[in-house]
Amino acid sequence: MAWIERIPPEEAKGELRKLYAAGRDPRNGRVDHILQVHSLHPEGLQAHLALYRAVMRPGQGLDLADRELVAWQVSRWNGCFY
Repeated sequence: MAWIERIPPEEAKGELRKLYAAGRDPRNGRVDHILQVHSLHPEGLQAHLALYRAVMRPGQGLDLADRELVAWQVSRWNGCFY
């Protein structure tokens, strides 16, 4: 696995702190590592969060639980551990 420098949530300031707050897991309050890898480029994190919200927003077709299930299965097929 590659090592990527990141700013941990407890050290985040300014815009990054706000973006971390927006991206916290509502179940456990943590900021997932996949979001933290954007910490040195907050604009990238903002784009990541916007894309996630657009793709996972329930609408026509699949509800959120089904979308999460599809995302999980694709990650599994790709050998992702998260």
